[in-house]
Amino acid sequence: MKVHHINCGSLCPWGGPLIDGFSYTPGAHLSCHCLLIETDGSGLVLVDTGLSLRETDPVRPTLARFHQMLDRPKVNPDECAINTVRRLGFDPRDVRHIIATHLDFDHVGGIRDFPQAMVHVTTIEYQDARHARGFIQKRRYSNVPFDEHQHWSFYEANGDRWYGFQSVRDLKGLPPDILLIPLRGHTLGQVGVALEQPNGWLFHAGDAYLYRGEMDRSGRRCPIGMRLYERMLDADHEARVANQERLRHLMQEHSDEIRIFCSHDRKEFEALTGQSGHIYSSDQAVPRTAHP
Repeated sequence: MKVHHINCGSLCPWGGPLIDGFSYTPGAHLSCHCLLIETDGSGLVLVDTGLSLRETDPVRPTLARFHQMLDRPKVNPDECAINTVRRLGFDPRDVRHIIATHLDFDHVGGIRDFPQAMVHVTTIEYQDARHARGFIQKRRYSNVPFDEHQHWSFYEANGDRWYGFQSVRDLKGLPPDILLIPLRGHTLGQVGVALEQPNGWLFHAGDAYLYRGEMDRSGRRCPIGMRLYERMLDADHEARVANQERLRHLMQEHSDEIRIFCSHDRKEFEALTGQSGHIYSSDQAVPRTAHP
């Protein structure tokens, strides 16, 4: 199983260092860190899809104006998942599965570019997004192609244990070394995605945290703008805080076995990949094999 780390969109909300902790410009620089996985028998698998070219189409926009103004997505054709797949030498039709950490606009915008793919998501995430209420909740899911996309696979957010977390195993049509890890908080049905590699685990935590400093031992190093942004979008604040604490413990206690990363921390993406471009590919991303 070969994993390609890909950045499928750039978000530039106002606030600069108050959001990302490093920018010297009024706009911050956030990534949409997705994964493209080559499997032996399940075709290509995407973990999240980032943004598509349709997100800010002035004629047929799929993204709510609220998020166009708040998050200021800069849609670069080279960063869209469908073009990244092509640039890696694959046919987009070979993407047979998409795992959605959650259904926010910046994680599933590209679903419509892969109509043949099965989208794997928790039942509670799908139902909560489909029937969202409230100004922010309704707009965060504005580009989800609920009716247009025909292939969905739903899972209950519970199961066997994985390093103290519940896990969803035996995903339909996917190899057994891909697990969903429920991380309720940012949304009600958000999951992390754990991938067993030859030398350990990769763990995509989605939006369970948004800034690398939140995974420090104290958990307090987070710019004020990003902290406010997290709080504004919380679906379950207490659950998010509790799961962040559990992730901190996981990172501190098992850093030699598991590599944890989130979706939007640009510096984290660059540190993980060793470069600042759009793509990084790796067969062995963590030091040694782990056995939960």
